[in-house]
Amino acid sequence: MKQKDKFYYFTILLLNNKLEYLRIMIENNQNMYNIDKNLVKNIIKSATTTVGIIVKDGVVIGTESQATAGYTVATKQAQKLFKINDFTAATISGGVADCQYIVNQIQALSRLKQVEEEEVPGPKYIANVTRNILFSGRSYYLSMMIIGGYSQKEKLGKLYGIDLLGTMYEEDEYISFGSGSPFSLGVLESDWKPDMTKEDGLKLVETAITSSRERDAASGFKIQLCTINKDGYKQVK
Repeated sequence: MKQKDKFYYFTILLLNNKLEYLRIMIENNQNMYNIDKNLVKNIIKSATTTVGIIVKDGVVIGTESQATAGYTVATKQAQKLFKINDFTAATISGGVADCQYIVNQIQALSRLKQVEEEEVPGPKYIANVTRNILFSGRSYYLSMMIIGGYSQKEKLGKLYGIDLLGTMYEEDEYISFGSGSPFSLGVLESDWKPDMTKEDGLKLVETAITSSRERDAASGFKIQLCTINKDGYKQVK
């Protein structure tokens, strides 16, 4: 393998596209991991649209429900929005098995922390736990997640984005992950405003996801929505 080819493969891996890296390695007979070619082609990919926004009293979080395997719609009813505890939720994009495993881990750790501290852990704690899991298994977990919720200590909504390498950043306006995010971000950048009401926030998130469903072939079907404020988590759709 030429030096420039090695650099190309490594660059793809750093760009967080593990599946593309594996596909290119296999096609170039560099299958050092003995991975089944058909398995790689059919892994459910990070083709999705997930959105979170800050509103006046908390956060609004939403996703659509289509999961794909290559060019096939694997399911029309994929759950991509998860309640972590009474004041925190998470969205998933990436390999479904990886994401489900991480969600189960942070739900369990949240319950454990609640028993130890006798209070519900906030979204920042959950985001840090998620970051640590992804960092400790980086390049193995194909998962990008939005963690959002209401901080009872700070009395405001919180949004965090975490990638598969464990990089975490906080957003004070809005965030979107997945293949449909360029379309949803266009709507959010145009229409998001500070101090939006919960009702206006729900309409905006639904509009943003709808725009992705119309233009992104990998996003579609039902919209899942929730709000989180001082009264806790509430599933809307």
